[in-house]
Parts: sequence; structure tokens; C-alpha cells
Amino acid sequence: MYRIEKDSMGEVKVPENAKYGAQTQRAHDNFPISGIRFTRAFIKALGIIKKNAAQVNFELGLLDQEISKAIQGAAQEIIDGKHDTEFVVDIFQTGSGTSSNMNANEVVARLANESFPNLKTPVHPNDHVNFGQSSNDVIPTAIRISTVIELKEKFIPALKHLALTFDQKGSEYKHVVKTGRTHLMDAMPITIAQQFGGYARQLRLGIDRIQDAMVRLSELPQGGTAVGTGINTHTDFASEFAKNVSKQTGISFIEAENHFEAQATVDAPVEMSAQIKTIAVGMMKIANDLRWMNSGPNSGLGEIRLAALQPGSSIMPGKVNPVIEESVSMVCAQVMGNDLTVSLAGQSGNFELNVMLPVVAHNLLESIELLANAANNLADESVSKLTVREDIISEKIGKNPVLITALNPIIGYDLAAKIAKKAYAEGRALKDVAKEMTDLSDKDLNTALNPMKMTKGGFTE
Repeated sequence: MYRIEKDSMGEVKVPENAKYGAQTQRAHDNFPISGIRFTRAFIKALGIIKKNAAQVNFELGLLDQEISKAIQGAAQEIIDGKHDTEFVVDIFQTGSGTSSNMNANEVVARLANESFPNLKTPVHPNDHVNFGQSSNDVIPTAIRISTVIELKEKFIPALKHLALTFDQKGSEYKHVVKTGRTHLMDAMPITIAQQFGGYARQLRLGIDRIQDAMVRLSELPQGGTAVGTGINTHTDFASEFAKNVSKQTGISFIEAENHFEAQATVDAPVEMSAQIKTIAVGMMKIANDLRWMNSGPNSGLGEIRLAALQPGSSIMPGKVNPVIEESVSMVCAQVMGNDLTVSLAGQSGNFELNVMLPVVAHNLLESIELLANAANNLADESVSKLTVREDIISEKIGKNPVLITALNPIIGYDLAAKIAKKAYAEGRALKDVAKEMTDLSDKDLNTALNPMKMTKGGFTE
């Protein structure tokens, strides 16, 4: 069931059918920590790096054409997700991610040799697949490539979808005026469209933040090799590599302006994590607003009715809970925790290398995936399906004593306060009390106390 593989430290037993070799096996044995492995996005990025490095090194005259071709073919299989199970190293490993880099090198080398068994010189994991590279520039580059791809392909589209869904639902109920709330207390009226439009703007500002931070995340450390000097690689490698990756992915990447900064720090991933956390903070606020609006349905606000998706209690028949919003809130909490981990990892390196790269990669990519999935689910299973309880909203807004604010310019603050307090104490409509306590006509009161007019700002007279 096993075969014997050798590395610089001697012989190692490796599962017979495994595509990886001795160094991967040692790492697998050394880190029985969590069972958490790198995700598809990160493995794909490793494949992109190995493929483009082989191509550039051939074009620069540093790698044999047949060997380069074999490596590129094998790396493409990694990109296509055909061998994800071969990436067996735990996230909690050596801080540089050397074990995962060697995992990729060994898998690519074995696949290349299996596809091209007649090569004069067999493909070697270090000498060929890792030629002109170091784990110290490969892993930081993989973090950036995988993160940018996931942001563009999953995260930003999900935020756009949720923002558009809020716009559409707001437009559907743009005629509905509800009680606004500050400090959880009744305030001046707003429309459903205004409220939901605020949510959409939050999300689109989040996209702006992501795109701004992505400019710095798109600088690639590849080419700095061990410490940023570029030892053992061609001086043109870094720039050509970035061009090739850009061409393959359709995303603009550039060589890092300063390789020492790009490898000694993870400031760009830390910044991106913080922006994602900001979006999570906003989405938790949105989810909680929807829960409040849905509360009841009889003893709470009851302004909206969320779709009934599953029974809400094992003991109380008929109870239905805002389960989508609750799941979104938990995702947001996880993302906030991930950001703290990334922040702590960001300052955990000395001199020329950060030594918590794997945990940065894992937490950043997990945050992107979780929040993207949560945004899509919130849009499709909650916002798009909710209904506004117009009758409940209309009844409550008529008794909102704060509407008297609109009469301040006409009758003064003090009298307005007396009218509001009396209406609230007696549970009466504000208009009826104002008619008793002022000389204003029905027409004047109807004009001044029109909730829809109040949503437009300015004076009501």
C-alpha cells in the first residue's frame, strides 16, 4: 500500500497511489492539527503560479521546452481542480507555507512525468517545477491571486445582486410610508424605498472599498524568491510572470513595486480583510433591521412578513423564525473573527518574511466565500420574497406622535410637544388632538401631517 520516496532527509513511506512525494508526506505527518486544508481557490492559484512560471522560464531560455510543456500541462490539471485531494497539508503548518508549495511542486512533477514518461530528464519538484521560485514568494503570490479572483468572480457579483434586490423590493413598495426609528423609538416617517435604498448604498460602498483595496492586492511578490532580492531567478521573470498571469486570468496583475515590502508583510491582505469586515458589519446591521421589522407577527413591529421557510420551534406549533437573517448574522460574526486572526497574523513576522501566511490565506478566503454565499442567500431567500404589511404600517404611522415635528415651524416647539404627549397618552390620532389644540383647518392639518410629504424633506407648509 506504500511506496518509498526520498528527499534530502532520507526515505519516507508515501501512499502507493498518492501524487505527492516525501516532503508532502513529512508535512502531513508533522501537522495533525485541524484537518482543515487549503480551498479550491488557493490550490487553483498554486496551479496558475506553476504554469506561468514554467512558461516564462522557458521563454527566458532557462527551462527546457519539453519540461516546460510537461509542467504546464500538469499545472493546468491543478487549475482545473482534478487533483484537489492530493493537497493534504494542514492549514496550521510551517508559517511560510513551504509544505504547501512543495505539495504543489511534487504533485505537478509526478503528473508531468506520468504524462511525459520519455523525457530525457525527469521533471524534478525543486529543480524544475520550483525553478526561479521560493515558497517565500509563491505563497504570498497565491494569497493575492486567489483572493482577487474570488473577489471578482464571487464576492462583488454577490454584493451587486443583493443591492439590486433591495432596490427592486424598495421600488415595489415605494408608495408605502412607515415610521422611521432612532434609538429604537418612533421618529419621522420614511418610505420603504428610502430605507431599502440605504441598504443598497451600503453594499455598493462596500464594493467601492473592495475595488480600491484590490489595487494594492494586485501587486504580485513573485520574483523576489527567498528574501526579496530575486536570487536564482531572471531579472525579467517577475514582470513577465505578472503579464502572463494577467493574460491567463483576464485580471490585471503587476509586479510588486517593492519585493521586500511584498514578502516581508501581508499589509495588502490585512487591508482587504478589514474592508470585508466592514461589509460584514453593515450586513449584520441590515439583517438585524429585517428581523426587527419582521418581529411579532402580532406582538412586535410586524412591518414586513419574511418568507416562511421552515418550522421555527420544536415545541410551539406555527412559530416561524427569521432563519436567513440569523444565518447571515452568524456569518458576519465569523468574518469579524477571521479579520482579527488576519490582523494578528499580519504583525507576526520578523524582518524579511511573515510567518503566518497559511492562516492569512485560509481566513481571508473563507470570509470571501461565506459572505458572498450569505449575500446571495439573503437576496434570493429573504429580500426578494418578503412582503410589506401595509395595513399594519398605515395604522401605526397615524398614531406616531413624532409627526408633530412637521408643525414646529407653524405652531412652535412647545405647543407641538404638548399635542404629541396628549396624543400618545390618550392613544389617539395626532391629527385629532392637533385639531382640538390649534386653530388650524382640516386642510392645513392634512397638508402638514401628510407622512409622504414629510419623507421629501424641507418644510411642510
